[in-house]
Amino acid sequence: MTTLTALLRRGFLPGHDASPATHSAVRAGHAPAAAGSVRFEQVSKRYASGAGLVQALSEIDLAIPAGGIFGIIGRSGAGKSTLLRTINRLESPTSGRVLVDGQDIASLDEDGLVALRRRIGMIFQHFNLLSAKTVRENVALPLKVAGVPRDAIARRVDEVLALVGLEGKHDTYPGRLSGGQKQRVGIARALVHRPEILLCDEATSALDPETTQSILQLLRDINQRLGLTIVLITHEMRVIREICDQVLVLDRGAIAEAGPVWQVFGNPRHPATQALLAPLTPGLPDDIASRLIPAPPSSGACRRIGELHYAGDGGQTPDLASLVAGLGADARLLHGSLDRIQGHTQGRLLLSLPDAGPLSSHVKVLGYVADPV
Repeated sequence: MTTLTALLRRGFLPGHDASPATHSAVRAGHAPAAAGSVRFEQVSKRYASGAGLVQALSEIDLAIPAGGIFGIIGRSGAGKSTLLRTINRLESPTSGRVLVDGQDIASLDEDGLVALRRRIGMIFQHFNLLSAKTVRENVALPLKVAGVPRDAIARRVDEVLALVGLEGKHDTYPGRLSGGQKQRVGIARALVHRPEILLCDEATSALDPETTQSILQLLRDINQRLGLTIVLITHEMRVIREICDQVLVLDRGAIAEAGPVWQVFGNPRHPATQALLAPLTPGLPDDIASRLIPAPPSSGACRRIGELHYAGDGGQTPDLASLVAGLGADARLLHGSLDRIQGHTQGRLLLSLPDAGPLSSHVKVLGYVADPV
């Protein structure tokens, strides 16, 4: 028995639960919860190491709603993978509880745990495909291990390969596939047993930007078509912006902040979030930054450099007529960086303004430069 097959039998990789009664047993005696919901209740995790105890997670308390795309982001060592792996009990908390569909998964016996893991698909950074098996065989393996009839396996494999855009690749070996195609095989394998939750462990970090975009679009389509919950971890805010509904920012194992993506992006409060967003936030253009001074010069003409910030709240959008009326005809637009996330306009406008006269309280003066600007 291969290592992969052994893992499949224990439920560590996507499998197939042919027994509806097992699903009922997992939830028996508990209040109903939406299929695919996850709840962390004061979850902490400590590891023993040569240097002493390592606090990987600290009192994580939050809910992941069913049917959405939830992102977990943080720098290396923030605890992202540890938290993700508590959802299918690949990691067990030192304290606290993880509930899936209202069920405390720590209470599950071995059979119940295998059934749980077969309701939770997982895709990986490095694909985890068997090179000696074709695409069809890789995707079919979880169902074959579970003893599903051959005809049913063939039908389901055809369905999921069509879903991920790999028609005609059934008999191709992984070595002849691109990185994006390999990840599509991994996604098909994770979906083959119709999971309620899909865990994505840095699923795009080994891919180039164009392929990353196509995989994110595929995950978004799967979420919308199948209604399953997707939980992904990443170290890239671009991935969060592109696909997620809500985001959790982890910093050294603790919650830095969490909320709707537009809200966290529009008004990042924690230094960890601000640092992660920095690559997406353009700085002052070099030609202006090099000339900027904190106070007006003692002589000579100068202009104020002002910034208008849009956080996305209150339905704020740049109203050009109001800008001209409020700032005056001599206001000049130097630079603009605006985005629209979940229906909310965010970003900033960089303005050159006369060195005298009233300013709106919404305008932040960054400094002064000698005319002309």
